[in-house]
Amino acid sequence: MIAYQPPAGARDLLPLDVAQKHWIENRLEQVFQRWGYHRIITSTVERMDTLMAGGAIDQAAVIELQPVAGKRLGLRPELTASIARTAVTRLARVTYPQRLYYNANVFRQATETSHGGQQEFYQAGVELLGAGATVADAEIVLLLLDCLHHLHLDSWCLILGDAQLTQALLAPFAADQRQAVRQALANLDRVALEAMELPPELHRHALNLLDLRGHPEDVLQSLGQLPLDGDTQAAVERLKSLVALVREVTQAQPASRLAPGGDRAAPALTLDLSLIQPFDYYTGLVFEVVTGPAQGCQVLGQGGRYDNLLGVFQGQGQGFPGIGFVLNIEALHQALLPAGQLPQDTPPSDWLVVPTAPQAAAAAFTYAQTLRSSASLVRAEVHLATDESPAATRALARQRHISRIAWIGPDGLPDIEALN
Repeated sequence: MIAYQPPAGARDLLPLDVAQKHWIENRLEQVFQRWGYHRIITSTVERMDTLMAGGAIDQAAVIELQPVAGKRLGLRPELTASIARTAVTRLARVTYPQRLYYNANVFRQATETSHGGQQEFYQAGVELLGAGATVADAEIVLLLLDCLHHLHLDSWCLILGDAQLTQALLAPFAADQRQAVRQALANLDRVALEAMELPPELHRHALNLLDLRGHPEDVLQSLGQLPLDGDTQAAVERLKSLVALVREVTQAQPASRLAPGGDRAAPALTLDLSLIQPFDYYTGLVFEVVTGPAQGCQVLGQGGRYDNLLGVFQGQGQGFPGIGFVLNIEALHQALLPAGQLPQDTPPSDWLVVPTAPQAAAAAFTYAQTLRSSASLVRAEVHLATDESPAATRALARQRHISRIAWIGPDGLPDIEALN
């Protein structure tokens, strides 16, 4: 017998997997809606020029389909570019800011570093369009923290960076050296930096950049001692204002959010100016949330500001502010499993409706439909084994955690039995 398997890079979700996935998604969706965000659904298949977002997304990451009528099409590797395209073409006349959220699958070409060659991923995230001030950055960061709180995650760190600031700090390096320095910084590779053939002053600058990682207030103080131009200094001030605002809001949280010891549950923040996101359309704040060292520092989500992306899809190429984040459902699933908070079983049926004779089948289906028509969700299934003994039927119901049986006789009347 041939054991048929899903294609490489794909996997099946069994009922318990789906129940646990929905547990995560439902809590995130409730948080999104409480913050005033509305769901958007974009096409799974897009034109390749949309998916590559003006060159910000590497074509190698996109799973390309066979051309249709000469048009190059592919599967979306992320949602932000598709939502930016929708905002330009379908949301041009709405009021701003627009608060949008999504819950969808994305597809990426498997790489040597991808987990198990996985190519399909499930994500939930938000996009805030039309707001460019520090308070908009703060809303997105605080919304992310609220999501983590409602998922009851207790071991994580939020790493902040700034794409514009990092680019400015890398500007002194020659173009052919910049990427190597950036990669060494991202990998925290001091040995690689020391081995680079750089003038002494650039060597010192590169090593100083490596140390610009840690407690936000300390890193910002170190930045204040560097000779920065006006735009770069403005980026530092924006980061400083953002960190202060997030600290102030989280310290003012109600008592229900106190940590177990009674202290304020302040977020674990790290400022890291070597932070690099997988897609190259970010223009300001960037961030990612990772699990603690005990869980392997796994990335749970990431996001940032992209003030030029919508301009890619406008004829005039005008910039338009946007910021958002995405949470990786599979990573959240793995992080939540050890805590035992996720459902351990699929929801049982409330009723087992049993026709006691073949001629009672129609009445059994009718009675089950009456149960299902309740205002609240009632799960009722009709027992299909007509020749089974009552004892075997009761044993099956107990095994499946069904609490009530409705025995339907030939007269169509139910005999209700509650199981212990």
